[in-house]
Amino acid sequence: MRDFAVSEDPRVQAQLDRLEALSIPQGRLGLDAIRALLARLGDPHLAMPPVFHIAGTNGKGSSSAFLRAMLEADGKRVHQFTSPHLCRYNERIRLAGELISDVALADLLAEVIDAGEDVGASFFEVTTAAAFLAFSRTPADACVIEVGLGGRFDASNMVAHPAVCGIASLGLDHERFLLAPDDSAPAHPMARIAFEKSGIAKPGAPLVTQNYVPEAEDAIAASAARIGAPLHMRGRDWDAVAGEAIEYRDRHDTLTLPLPALPGAHQADNAALAVAMLRLQDAVSVSAEAMAQGIRAARWPARLQWLSAGPMTEFVDGGRVLLDGGHNPDAARVLAHYLGGLGEEVHAVCAMLDNKDARGFLTPLAPYLSSLTAVPIPGHACHPPEFLAKVAGELDIPARTADTLDQALTGAQGPLMICGSLYLAGTVLRANEELPD
Repeated sequence: MRDFAVSEDPRVQAQLDRLEALSIPQGRLGLDAIRALLARLGDPHLAMPPVFHIAGTNGKGSSSAFLRAMLEADGKRVHQFTSPHLCRYNERIRLAGELISDVALADLLAEVIDAGEDVGASFFEVTTAAAFLAFSRTPADACVIEVGLGGRFDASNMVAHPAVCGIASLGLDHERFLLAPDDSAPAHPMARIAFEKSGIAKPGAPLVTQNYVPEAEDAIAASAARIGAPLHMRGRDWDAVAGEAIEYRDRHDTLTLPLPALPGAHQADNAALAVAMLRLQDAVSVSAEAMAQGIRAARWPARLQWLSAGPMTEFVDGGRVLLDGGHNPDAARVLAHYLGGLGEEVHAVCAMLDNKDARGFLTPLAPYLSSLTAVPIPGHACHPPEFLAKVAGELDIPARTADTLDQALTGAQGPLMICGSLYLAGTVLRANEELPD
């Protein structure tokens, strides 16, 4: 399935239409296509500012947001590459702090697609090459680059000499790709996930990790040793404890840092990983004061986001609407923990792509939901609403279906939660006129 994108700018849309016509990998593994495309463009990945490269199942986007906010609080100019976009393709490429403009994006995509028409590159490979080309041409002090899928074979893994690599929390997701048979990879599911994510490790570049189950930690340690990457594991080489503040320690010293403004207890862990990545590398210096400012300033849309008053929230009695794009069991457990702290049950509106584990996602949420309305995701291969409603019913969640999001929301009582898909989240943000900036 391709990451369809639309733009109000006709020049950008013309290039997005060309992107949609590109090949879909369909089981193709490896970096040959992105390597060939970058070579046609003059190998821009070798000329980027210092790179902070981060993988993970959940939390890598939030950790990337914390990294950018901390670097910018220190006065640094920062490029950022993230995926997927929520509302506009431009969100994927941030140049020196600003989303790429439509004018620049149209020219950039045209150049990259023209250069690699016969390479067989995919949507994401072209997007990655475009970001790297823009990063190589625009002065900045650092690049924050988020892995799209996995790590070992992700197009972003063409980063050659990162300042530091990080791995956020790990869990089972994208099993069709990440657990595909491979005799060179570990058999244990979590070890395999860790093996794929730690494929971003590079010789001499610090690899900073969270806590994981032993099988995952062993796989990461083996990858780091094999490639020659200095490994810094949480609980061994650094640690953080969150209470009234974040108490952080590593080989340098200890820091007391504020709790994030981003909601959810898990965000302290994501912020701590970003702090560790900054402190355990030597390419870019950031003060402790800037780290504290960045933790407070970081924003990351569609993650436990209470929507502002707008056209979409007007449908809901009371106007209280929580939006979360998490879509796997680990994300659901984080969401359930947050809902437990609200002290009241919520009604859910849910949609999920058809390659996601609906039962695994809904099971942790069941005790906190008064009801669920299942909806489709227009333009995407998703679970039929009838299937989601059936799964919810089997979990003793009163469930119904609706043909559209507007229909699902009309007359609903708040608090209401919209969940299950980043694509659904993007639809909601557009409808509520809350475009990420």
